[in-house]
Amino acid sequence: MKTTISHIQFNVRPANLVFYKDLMACLGWQTIYADDAMLGVADGRGASLWFSAQVKEVSNDYDGPGMNHLGIGAPTQADVDTVTAFLKDHGVPALFDTPRHRPDFEPNPERTYYQVMFESPDRVLFEVVYTGPKAG
Repeated sequence: MKTTISHIQFNVRPANLVFYKDLMACLGWQTIYADDAMLGVADGRGASLWFSAQVKEVSNDYDGPGMNHLGIGAPTQADVDTVTAFLKDHGVPALFDTPRHRPDFEPNPERTYYQVMFESPDRVLFEVVYTGPKAG
């Protein structure tokens, strides 16, 4: 059996749906559904992410049990920088001294693991990462 990720649902505050719509558009995902309580976006290869009105007003702790972060692959190192600029324009700080190269994740000096990590307004931890040949 070979499976793929079909979809992931995030419970978020309805007031933050615009942020997710703008973020996912910046990342090249297409909106497939949107109303005042739900946003669905697709990657064009069959996976979708759904942002739904939060059921309970509780804090998310990504270091506790459950998913730590969602990593989204970027096609180029410059795309990670584009996302970093998007975050800055939206008042979202990058975390963990990113963006940065991670030689501890890619020991080949001709390649890189280049990432930016950030929290969404609902404290969902995201990583946008490029892995591949280093840019000049």
